[in-house]
Amino acid sequence: MKTTVRVLVNHPGVRSSTLSPALPATSRGRQPATLTDLTSAQLELVRLRFAHVQEAETGFRSGDPHKAQPGEPRPQYDPSHTTLTERRLAKVAEMKALGPDEARAIGFAQISERTLKRLGSACRRYGMIACVNGSWLRRGGGRPSVTEQVREAIYAVHQETLHRARVSMKTKERLIHQYVWEVHGPDVTVPSYPTLRRVWIEWFGPGGARQRYARSAAATKATGGHVVVHRPGQVVALDTTLLPVKVRETVFGDPVSVHLTLALDVYTHSLVAFRLTLVSDTSVDVAMLLRDVMMPLPLRDDWGDELEWPYPGIPATVVADFAGHRVAALPFFTPEIVTTDHGAVYKNHHLVEVQRVIGANILPARVLRPTDKQAVERAFAAIQSLLFENLLGYQGVDIADRGADPETDAVLTISEMEHLIATWVVRIWQNRALGEHAPAWDPGGDNSPNTLFTAAMAQGGFALEIPVPELYYELLPVHHVKIQGDRGVKIRGLWYDGDGLDDYRHGPSARGGRHKGKWVVRRDPRDRRYTFFQDPRTHEWRTLRWRGLPADTEVPSFGDARVNELLHAARKAGLKPQSDAELLPLLLQLIGGHIPVESWPTQMPKQKRTEHAREIAQGEAAAADRPHAPEASVTKDSPVGGTVVTPSWPDRARQTAHAIDEERRRRREAAVPSQPTPPPLLGEALRRDSAFRLPAEDDAQDLREHGQEER
Repeated sequence: MKTTVRVLVNHPGVRSSTLSPALPATSRGRQPATLTDLTSAQLELVRLRFAHVQEAETGFRSGDPHKAQPGEPRPQYDPSHTTLTERRLAKVAEMKALGPDEARAIGFAQISERTLKRLGSACRRYGMIACVNGSWLRRGGGRPSVTEQVREAIYAVHQETLHRARVSMKTKERLIHQYVWEVHGPDVTVPSYPTLRRVWIEWFGPGGARQRYARSAAATKATGGHVVVHRPGQVVALDTTLLPVKVRETVFGDPVSVHLTLALDVYTHSLVAFRLTLVSDTSVDVAMLLRDVMMPLPLRDDWGDELEWPYPGIPATVVADFAGHRVAALPFFTPEIVTTDHGAVYKNHHLVEVQRVIGANILPARVLRPTDKQAVERAFAAIQSLLFENLLGYQGVDIADRGADPETDAVLTISEMEHLIATWVVRIWQNRALGEHAPAWDPGGDNSPNTLFTAAMAQGGFALEIPVPELYYELLPVHHVKIQGDRGVKIRGLWYDGDGLDDYRHGPSARGGRHKGKWVVRRDPRDRRYTFFQDPRTHEWRTLRWRGLPADTEVPSFGDARVNELLHAARKAGLKPQSDAELLPLLLQLIGGHIPVESWPTQMPKQKRTEHAREIAQGEAAAADRPHAPEASVTKDSPVGGTVVTPSWPDRARQTAHAIDEERRRRREAAVPSQPTPPPLLGEALRRDSAFRLPAEDDAQDLREHGQEER
């Protein structure tokens, strides 16, 4: 098209060209290039080219007279005796004198004065990056061989393979060929396998996820926003992992593996609560962990005053008055959002009711979104390197990295490990510098979880809300049942009764709706000896005992697993008891392990010993969570300065044997209401009627007195 410069300048559709000299050649139409995009060899060539350009421009290879190298400036480049044009011409002559191979190595084989002028101007504007050869950082991302037909086939195969089982890339290539052949015909050219593989990875990622997670991630729509955490308690992350340290259970003293469940505040990175469980955590354990987040941590006996509540604004005495005890230096609050993984323990009706009670939202992390829960994952790694690796019994993260015998090295019991972790969290973790986890308002500052919590209290205040002890009952699983007269209520196959039901035995509940006429009873799956009933008039919680428990005998604790085993054994034996008292001997036999209690440590298999240890640990945890629970001690100090395990299997054996004896005695007394008169001894009638029997001393005195009276 023939036109004039005036028309081009004033045309309404004119726009700036991407080839404008406003950017260097390596950055036209794309993101600016950096020196980190170059290889080490290319970077050395760029530095050499930049030194030649700077010598021609300033007379010094560094470009600064104050950083002159030995022998600089050279006579032909001395700025005090030469002009800029003379120095450029001298550089051109120098490059031609090097020879074509040496000059071509640095890209100056066809250099001219005009080239040096252009490079000098670009270096003043952009620095060393202006000396980069444009071919080194050429535009990428284009795939001329991927036509529109091939692009359509790739996306169609991607949607199809999402709903199938996982297949290899070779199978995907065959499906792409099949789609192109059947839809667009055999004339369309399909790229090779390496090209298709690279395109697939560029568009959809490496594809290392499982199919179920890949489907859910593809179905999730991007929200376009993100949550900014700016206060404590806004987001609390929960996660459970296997403790990498072998510990000893307190029943038989065997080395076992326990599960560690952490609750981490995402804003302050405070470890606000944790729990150790012999079995994988259940919904009750998670509920009690959230209760621990809301309650202040009591100051333990061996903790000094330096570990007491230190945060300014609220004195420690005020917090102690509200809590009823001295409070340790650990934040507590009501969580707003609780982030978890996709474990089944977090996806049940009980946790839905728990989040309603505490007023929080339990949200599982998004699939393939590691940033949702990365804080607690990194906390596990930090605790492992800072604490667990220093303990005896550490077994590493992999069986190949395990020590020779970590089970023998285990010396700490579960209670001792819990106390050690609690002390370490309060004393070390809460005062540890966060480093890269610094807040947005102080990115370069020196902060710790305690200082961040203090700053948050100063900015937004602190709600001193401590839940009542009765929150324990409200977090237990709910059962809607009817009261069956004098028998009480039936919960999961067992009958429970107590004085709290006396006023409500002969009438339905006033509850309406789905559970009309039924009463609410709560159970603790860790200790099935008791259930709990709230009096609708006084709102007082009453304990209902299992009807199989003797009145004055303490039966060892047992959980849901033992109850299922008990009912299965009863059905297998053909028992159809009218009362749960008939199940007690069978339960005690199961608790005793089907062998004499004296032979427990040697003849009972390890699996059975672990089951007993789990039952005791769960029972102790349930008793500790209940209001006004007694404290128990299972360890003692070693005379050599360490700790030794005091196995409690003899106590459990004696407790089981005592319970069996008491049950037998109770049944004998129930069978015979009154003590029968013992039969007379053999020969007693003969001695009583014999003429040769000598009278007793009392009888002789009576006879003498009687004879005197007759005289």
